[in-house]
Amino acid sequence: MITKPWDAQLAYWLVKPLKDSWVNPNHLTTVRLATGLAAAVVIAVSDAIWANIGAGLFALSNFLDHTDGELARLSGKSSKWGHQYDLASDAIIHILLFVCIGYGLKEGKFGWWALLMGIVSGVSVACIFHLRNQMEQRLGKDASRQPNFAGFDIEDVLYLFPIVTLLHGLEPLLIAATIGTPTFAIWVIWQFWALPQPESN
Repeated sequence: MITKPWDAQLAYWLVKPLKDSWVNPNHLTTVRLATGLAAAVVIAVSDAIWANIGAGLFALSNFLDHTDGELARLSGKSSKWGHQYDLASDAIIHILLFVCIGYGLKEGKFGWWALLMGIVSGVSVACIFHLRNQMEQRLGKDASRQPNFAGFDIEDVLYLFPIVTLLHGLEPLLIAATIGTPTFAIWVIWQFWALPQPESN
């Protein structure tokens, strides 16, 4: 039975040689953040070729997200600050991604509504990330663990993003995100409020 996702297993083998090197997990988080920011900015350009490049960079950034955690566990260089830096990087990249998708589609049939749709999706993602972080701090990592099936996490669907851009599917994606992310955010809010409240002294 596979307990660790396939991409995390690959990340483990790639960072294993770095265990005793000068490279620390925060370096890898910074590379992941830079790659994700570059992906979002490139996607904001209203051009199909650039959108495909941005989608590829985003998929790479999504994979790199596993490398810092694997190196932290291997080298024993875990830190609370590093964990918060990783979470903040995740949130920034995903929020900016949707906003930039909306901006890039403003010349299409949605006009400037596309940007508003991107902002709604991005704000909803911010809410989801914030509440999941709070849930993790209150109940531990298991509280925010994603479902896993045959070595694939639900978040692995993000690796399909380049296929979306190749099929010119950014507009349908934005529609789905505008509906889906606020809906999911409401569900996470309900989960959060259903948690046992911390005892007060």
